[in-house]
Order: sequence, then C-alpha cells, then structure tokens
Amino acid sequence: MDWQTSRRNLLRAGAAVVGAGVLQACTGGAQKKPTVKSTGKAVPVQPKPTIKRSGKNVLRVVAPSGFAEDRNRIEIGLTRLYNAGFTVTNQEAAYRRYQRFAGADAQRIADFQDVASGRVPAPKVLMGLRGGYGAARLLPHIDFASLGARMRERQTLFLGFSDVCAIQLALLAKGNMMSFAGPMVYSEFGKTMPSPYTMDSFINGTTNTQNTITVSSIQRKGVSAEGTLWGGNLSVLASLVGSPYMPDIQGGILFLEDVGEQPYRIERMLQTLLLAGILQKQQAIILGDFRMGTIRDIYDSSYDFTNVINIISRVAKVPVLTGFPFGHITNKSTFPLGGHAKVKPSSDGGYSVTFSGYPVLDKTTLALDTLIPPPVSFEDPLSGYNQIIEEKGDLE
Repeated sequence: MDWQTSRRNLLRAGAAVVGAGVLQACTGGAQKKPTVKSTGKAVPVQPKPTIKRSGKNVLRVVAPSGFAEDRNRIEIGLTRLYNAGFTVTNQEAAYRRYQRFAGADAQRIADFQDVASGRVPAPKVLMGLRGGYGAARLLPHIDFASLGARMRERQTLFLGFSDVCAIQLALLAKGNMMSFAGPMVYSEFGKTMPSPYTMDSFINGTTNTQNTITVSSIQRKGVSAEGTLWGGNLSVLASLVGSPYMPDIQGGILFLEDVGEQPYRIERMLQTLLLAGILQKQQAIILGDFRMGTIRDIYDSSYDFTNVINIISRVAKVPVLTGFPFGHITNKSTFPLGGHAKVKPSSDGGYSVTFSGYPVLDKTTLALDTLIPPPVSFEDPLSGYNQIIEEKGDLE
C-alpha cells in the first residue's frame, strides 16, 4: 500500500469518528445506525435535534439517482451541513438503497412530490445526494408546476449536478423554476477534506445577489452575450431531446459538461442537440470540464475535443467558450441554471460570467464559514493529499 492510500484511509477513519461524534453531540443521544432492508427502506440516522432551530434554513435531502455506498461519508456530509446551521430533513433518503438506486421509484418520487403536494412545507434548500442514474424514471410522476410554484413562493435553492440535472431541467421546463449547479451532500460535503474552492464558491454563489465567475485566457476573444443561462450534463440533455422535460430557451446561453466520454461521443450528443434545433437558438455555448475517458481508439489520435468544438461552433453558428470551472471535478463553482447571465470578454483573452436574479441564503442566520476546511501546509510532502487524490464522489 503506498503512502497516498495509507494517508487517505487514515483520514477517512479519523473523519468518520469525528463526524459520528459531532452528530451525537448535536442530537444529544447515542447514534443509531440505520438498518437497510432488501426492500430499500431505511431507519433515519439522526434523532430529532435537541437544539431548537427555526424553520428558516431547512435543507431537505433528495436522492433521485444512485445510492451512496459509504455510510461514514454520508454522516460526514450531514454533520457538516448541520454544523453550518441547516436543519437537515429527509435524511433517511441518504441511506436508502434499492438495486442501483437510492430507494425504490416511489420513495425517490416522494422526495419531490411531498413538497409539490404540500404534504411537507417547501424547504429553503433542496440538495441532491449524488448523481449516477435514475432521475429520468421519476419525471412523469412529479407535478413540476406545483413544485415550481411552491419553490418560487419559498425562494427555494435546489442544488445538484450530473444525473440530478434531469430534475432541474424538468423543473425549468414545466415548473418555470430555476435551480443551481453546485455541490451535493455525498459528492462534495461528504468528503473528508472538501475543496476550499468548492466550499467558498458555494457560499459566494448562494449568499450574494450577484456573482461573477472569471475564466482565464482561452484564446477566444470578443464574445459577449446576455440572457438565461441553462443546461447541465450533456448526456442527460441529449436523453431529454424531444420530451416535454427539455426547456425551450430562445436566445439563451447553454452550459454543458460531462465525464468519461470520447470526443466522437461528445460530438454525437451535440449533433443531437443541433438536429433538434436547440444549439442554433442560443447566443453562446459554454463548456465546463469534460474529463475525457481513458478509453481511446486509433481514430482519437487525429480527432480530439478541439475538433469537436470547432465543428459545432461552425455548423451551429454560435460561439463556444471553454474552461468554465464546473463538472465532475474537485474544484467546482456554484451558479444558477435558469437565471440571468451576462458574458463579457476580458483583456487576457478569457471571459467572465455575471449571474443575477436568483434566490439566496441569509448568511447572517447560518455558520457557513465552518464549511471551509483549514489551510494545508505544502511544506509537508504528505500535505498535498487532497490535491493528488480524487475521491470517488468526484465522478458523480
């Protein structure tokens, strides 16, 4: 076992003990582990907190996609959000498992439909557990019009990415409600040492009424655009083409990211959006990180991601910007999907995107600074572990 693996195992073990201890201290009682049955049902992990909190910052966990395999990491994520001041509800969703999903379809539908129907009050935050697959199966069974109306009234922030963006796209298309591309309970908050960049961007992106993200030089100058920025995971978008759950945005700015796909597969999905007339309607296309897969064939040496960008920009007659800091990566920004955005070129050949017109958190009622991990000294050769080791959750 090399030093990186040893270090990682040690840190995970320590964080699990600390996380469990903090949960026990917060709840005032012994921590009871959930018992997951073959049916996918689970016993809630956390008793009702003895510390009274207002209902202003309720965070409801939603798990429309894959199950979370590491229970210690779940507890770390729930604890971290609790310590930041959120009243975390629907925690049992994080522990459910049915086949490859985070619960049976009916359970995952209820995560959203209970809010849409008014069975439970609309929370201030809806936060996805993790990605994977399964959200598309739920779309016909959720009343997105009612869900969107209740979220607008409460000014709810819905955070997620990867497969969760199927729900976000449907919410925008049928519920006229925006959401946020951002960190999730298991994928980011559950890390032993979360990315300081990701945590800081989460705070800035959800508490400021206007937020600007700047991208350094990409050798493409002069692109300006203003309108609704929307989108998400390319594979998910391509799968919704032709369905009522695909938003119809005219004159928008389309954001796209994906992971583990060869260049030709990325182009094929973009061609699907082109043939459906979606790309041509946009003022600009912004690409996040695509983390190309390790699979390569003999054709890939002469056909790469740059070729994809050039052909799509030419045939769609829409400028394509790259390098936006979001995707299945450690350091990701938080920004609204379905909100207003203004793209401006910068003097170094890069660009900036300024977002506005979205719901925000009241940071004076939270302890969001607790989300930022302490600085790491790089004088110690072992201290760079978080930059070297990417946890499995980064993929989804």
